[in-house]
Amino acid sequence: MKQISMIVFLLSLPALNKPQPPNTLTEREKKEGWRLLFDGKTGNGWRSARKNTFPTKGWSISDGMITIQPFDSSDVQRYGDLLTTEAFKDFDLLFDFKLTEGANSGVKYYVVEPSEGLVYGLEYQILDDARNPDAKNGRDGNRTVGSLYDLLPAGSKKTKPIGDWNTGRIVAKGNHVEHWLNGQKVLVYDRGSDSFREAVARSKYKIPEYNKNGLFGEAAKGPILLQDHANRVWFRNVKIKVL
Repeated sequence: MKQISMIVFLLSLPALNKPQPPNTLTEREKKEGWRLLFDGKTGNGWRSARKNTFPTKGWSISDGMITIQPFDSSDVQRYGDLLTTEAFKDFDLLFDFKLTEGANSGVKYYVVEPSEGLVYGLEYQILDDARNPDAKNGRDGNRTVGSLYDLLPAGSKKTKPIGDWNTGRIVAKGNHVEHWLNGQKVLVYDRGSDSFREAVARSKYKIPEYNKNGLFGEAAKGPILLQDHANRVWFRNVKIKVL
């Protein structure tokens, strides 16, 4: 009987080690309150920054991924950002992203839309640090992957090679925010703190267009945004838990 039990156990190991399929939730995740923001098949729950429907051009869904195609200079303007139809206050957000060489993108949160055509928010930077020149711009590396774009730099981090999937995570509770990259916490800050506002005052967001009343990045809630930065980037496993 012991020999039979051992054989059954060994045969079951591949199933135990099988990776979780993309864009799915485990029973444990469901019990913990996680839900998918992207179902892997449709644009349900997402809209263009320019209208209330999923974009008909530029953004596409295939093979369980959302992707933005590179900007075609023959077009009058870029395709525009992609936003959730729902706004979030306190949340734990997970997402996988994959870059092409030299690509630049971002995931924004606490997004506001103060006027038609203007959309902005706090940005988890997504970048090919080795090949995109923006990695050397900004201040102290605050435009590198995992950073709070143009505001605060990510610390020590480990990224996957171009063409492989990385996993980003943003945890926001009240004014306290954490950025994670591939399971490692790379940045912690507090919105509205003196150090945060000092960073805003040194950044591109200091101008009144962004920093009305000196409160850039301090909205109570807002949608999640996937950025169109004219480069090819893929997203999957976009899931959220409201805290």
